Amino acid sequence: MPRTDFLSFSPPFITDSECESVMEVLKDGQWLSSGPKTKAFEARFCEVTGASSALALNSCTAGLHLAMVLHGVGPGDEVITTPMTFCATANVIEHVGGRVVLADVDSESLLVDPKEIERKLGPKTKGLVPVHYAGQPCEMDKIDSIAQQKNLFVVEDAAHAIPSKIGSNWVGSSDNLTLFSFYATKNITSGEGGMMTGPSELVDQARVMALHGMSRAAWDRFNKGASWKYDVVAPGFKYNLPDMASALGLAQLERLDELYERRMQVVDFYESEFVRLDFVSPLKVRSGVQSSYHLYVIQLELDRLKIDRDRFIVELAERNIGSSVHYTPLHMLSFYAKKYGWRESDFPNAARAFKRIVSLPLSSKMTVRDAADVVEAVKAIGELHRR
Repeated sequence: MPRTDFLSFSPPFITDSECESVMEVLKDGQWLSSGPKTKAFEARFCEVTGASSALALNSCTAGLHLAMVLHGVGPGDEVITTPMTFCATANVIEHVGGRVVLADVDSESLLVDPKEIERKLGPKTKGLVPVHYAGQPCEMDKIDSIAQQKNLFVVEDAAHAIPSKIGSNWVGSSDNLTLFSFYATKNITSGEGGMMTGPSELVDQARVMALHGMSRAAWDRFNKGASWKYDVVAPGFKYNLPDMASALGLAQLERLDELYERRMQVVDFYESEFVRLDFVSPLKVRSGVQSSYHLYVIQLELDRLKIDRDRFIVELAERNIGSSVHYTPLHMLSFYAKKYGWRESDFPNAARAFKRIVSLPLSSKMTVRDAADVVEAVKAIGELHRR
């Protein structure tokens, strides 16, 4: 039977554990901004991922911006990234005066293609920002090799990538600055928030820049027995994560295995059902990696359907199934198209995928029954509009 209540695209899964963790901060009443909970969140994130150092921030975007600053990106410097990402990945390059260079994606995974990165290298290339799209890690062995040969920095946009792994190694455990997101729709959430991981020296520099460029944070100055004195060593930013948000994120992190297991139950059901449909192609995940499956993206085989992607989404909504599109490729957004003179055809794989992709509902809060409703709706629309 068709679903009678609306299935949201990606709601958070909050339990009493998260509520109690936040209430602990409020009831203590001693500190609401970045303090002991934030420090605990950072320490636990290192333990889980194997990162050498971690810094909690108010967004993944803030972390990406800090990474550009730390790597000295400035006017005229080129940074290569992917068109299949949220605008924040490119915006931070613009903020520091750099130039965005795009490398097209693999048509089956929608991850940036290392061969395309090599084609876009030039004398002004300063760094690479691969994006672990939908939670699947990029081919980091190839990307890191390119960077080492050309003396480039690598910053990993891991907004989708908790808990993603390459072999047995967690994304976030490498020597690259890596940025995670804890936005409301992410696999674990702090409402708003992010985490930077990477070498201790760089993360320590980011820690200073994330709080006005001050030599000592407020918690270190206001705690019992601490000195009020501080210095400003650089014109920094206001990017710290408060304890209330950290308390929520820490409680979610402690449930990471449970949340991922529930997520994978939905993914496994989707995989078993969609393999039978000739008008749907899920993204290809290569062997040897663990995807976090932040998103479950399908590509519609439009030559088998009489409707386009946008109509498909409308009909999902009519059947009470939420969905989304990740993303409008950067080169098709008006600011970037106008500034760089990009045409839709400049990145054909990304452009073709955009017309076909649908992100289906996926969250740890979903049940297999919810997933069955999604599959039923997808099948019904496909059969109704089959060529």
